Amino acid sequence: MVEFIKDGDILAKDLFTSSGVVLMSEGTKLKREYMGRLLELGIDQVVIKEEDTTNEGILGSIIEEEVKAQCETMVRSTIQKYAYAAEDQLKEIVKVADDLITEILNEPEIMYNVSCVREKSNQLYLHSINVAAISTLIALRAKLPKRKVRDITIGALLHDIGFMTVTADLSELNLEACDEKVRKEVMHHVIYGYTDVEKKEWVSKTVKDIILHHHERLDGTGYPFHKKGEQLKTEVRIVSLCDQFDSMIYGNMMPRSKVKDAMEYLLSQAGVKFDFSLVQLFMESVAAYPIGITVLTNEGDTAVVVRQNYKFPTRPVIRLVKNAEGISYGENEERDLTKALTLFIVDSVEY
Repeated sequence: MVEFIKDGDILAKDLFTSSGVVLMSEGTKLKREYMGRLLELGIDQVVIKEEDTTNEGILGSIIEEEVKAQCETMVRSTIQKYAYAAEDQLKEIVKVADDLITEILNEPEIMYNVSCVREKSNQLYLHSINVAAISTLIALRAKLPKRKVRDITIGALLHDIGFMTVTADLSELNLEACDEKVRKEVMHHVIYGYTDVEKKEWVSKTVKDIILHHHERLDGTGYPFHKKGEQLKTEVRIVSLCDQFDSMIYGNMMPRSKVKDAMEYLLSQAGVKFDFSLVQLFMESVAAYPIGITVLTNEGDTAVVVRQNYKFPTRPVIRLVKNAEGISYGENEERDLTKALTLFIVDSVEY
């Protein structure tokens, strides 16, 4: 019976909604506070895994180490891919972000919540890590105090934990085109997330604000409370901006956009929906053509971006793959676009 759930109980079988959507996956660690939400959804029985004192601790430790390693690797690679900075500055940003995420993931409560998000939805988990990486990059470039940077990183990692109790299938969801009932439930994830951490002493007030307000916008058009302007902290504004960017380029509940198009959208909303100075900093910090992206040149070549040229955002170093006739180049056919002045990028091929 749901009434007998204890903190730390392990779900033995997938938990489904009445429409057949997986609400919680087998192996999820349960919390006592889930009881009320499950009863609201008409679920009064769950199957709990019997304790296995010989293997549970070992398995939990292995999973934790796996999640930590994956998070750290992703944060590092995301910053290296998207960051637009001088080489020495980039190395310092990566090191500080790496140390910070390692320190944060050593806290059991944060580790537990990140692991739960991964169990619920790998897509949501990857999105949360990307947002944390880019938010940390912007916070460091803004030269914010370490305490604020730390809150931004934690808030970004946990900003979507409210989706743990959303029943809608998120895998192919387009929020603008979905049923009104589904839209309302999805938008309610900020309330669910805030309610989950509201009384947790290990969660700072700023992190709670990020979870609750990351969909608010400066002009009051966001949700859930239509807050605007000075009602929104800098930390919330940074995560909101980075959440919008990552959602656009990976199609998180919206149609996918190319990086350059997502950046143009953010620029068009600078001073409207998003903080003008933060958008400016974002444009100075994030590459329009990230490392690893496939691009097309004015001569019909297909190429891959291999390095950035600091202070020349649209003129990176590219490796030519094939020409307009489809004939492959050699392995080391690189072109530095700050030197090959008649060659330039006309489009990108991102998905």
